[in-house]
Amino acid sequence: MNLRLRLIAMNFLQFFVWGSWLLTIGAYWFQTKQWSGAQFGAIFSTMGIASLFMPSIAGVIADKYINAEKLYGIFHLCGAAILFCVPMMRSPGLMFWVMLLNMMFYMPTISLSITVAYNALKSDGKDIIRDYPPIRVWGTVGFIAALWTVSLLHLETSSGQFYVASGAALLLGLYAFTLPPCPPRFQRSAQPSWLDTLGLTSFKLFRDARMAIFFIFAMLLGAALQLTNAYGDTFLHDFARMDAYKDLVAVRYPAIIMSISQISETLFILAIPFFLRRFGIKTVMLISMLAWTLRFGLFAYGNPGPGLWMIVLSCIVYGMAFDFFNISGSLFVEGQSDPSIRASAQGLFMLMTNGIGAVLGSSISGLVIQAFFTHPDQGKDWHGIWITFASYSLIVAVLFMLLFKHKHDPARTLAAKTVH
Repeated sequence: MNLRLRLIAMNFLQFFVWGSWLLTIGAYWFQTKQWSGAQFGAIFSTMGIASLFMPSIAGVIADKYINAEKLYGIFHLCGAAILFCVPMMRSPGLMFWVMLLNMMFYMPTISLSITVAYNALKSDGKDIIRDYPPIRVWGTVGFIAALWTVSLLHLETSSGQFYVASGAALLLGLYAFTLPPCPPRFQRSAQPSWLDTLGLTSFKLFRDARMAIFFIFAMLLGAALQLTNAYGDTFLHDFARMDAYKDLVAVRYPAIIMSISQISETLFILAIPFFLRRFGIKTVMLISMLAWTLRFGLFAYGNPGPGLWMIVLSCIVYGMAFDFFNISGSLFVEGQSDPSIRASAQGLFMLMTNGIGAVLGSSISGLVIQAFFTHPDQGKDWHGIWITFASYSLIVAVLFMLLFKHKHDPARTLAAKTVH
């Protein structure tokens, strides 16, 4: 099998695992288990908590001690075992700890998969800006396939979604050991710094003011991503309380409607090489922030009936909002990092987005929603919620435009030099 197909299979399974439950766990939690919203917020924060330390730790291990593809496989095998046990949980407290453990193994695999792919492509003499996005798009296809599998099998409110995820994780864990080798490249200096000693070498990137500002805004955008993951599917499910909407397709199959977001991703991922080379990272990131504003604003005025077009358009805009941030951001970090800290640098990007950003996004939004947008009967003022999120994204975009200084040079590739 050629390299491209091997990496496509890795990306497809990587996001199939996540897509099997990420957008439907809320329906399982509220409708099947009938547990509280406050407890659900804690469950959804597990990916953020795990991302505070696990991607960085995994990056250090992969840079110094063990091949990245082997560590990647070990983590997925552990995740498969844990996902298989999720349906056995009988209390929200136990569910929290099991999901946290699952996220501790899953979240670092996102940055490890990027490290393995970038290393393999550069070792094969490929241009990662040109060749990686068409491969990464199959991760989105995997996410969509998982959503449709769970929805069409009517597993959205069932524990079956976790068995689907477990089986995919097991397959990927075994397959990982056949991937191109990605050995450690860290060179120990004669007089290591305290950052080297603690395994925090990638944090040297913060010494560059431009990179420090980039990571801070990556954190703020990570909070926006957490908002749409946590509340998008629940938002559509809530329309089932209204007689005018409860029998409509968007309410009966919300996961399929939300999967339009991932379908949109497949198109915008392929556009990344053009936009990055033509406009540069600052413009691409700014477009992402404005897309988040539009995403939330359309949700604020949409509904499953006459306003369905707004929800669909919001899902389409999501593709640009997500890809122009996540994929372009990882390519930018790769281009600015020394090959010896490649895995750690991607782990740092993951820490700022899915770690600190996600924890802040989930915790603060939960408090704000509970305090200002929750009715006495526990119903939600979704219009107010989405308008608030849209305003937040717009403020972030304006600040980024003013503070991030980066002059784009079309003649200079963002990709690091080929690794031999």
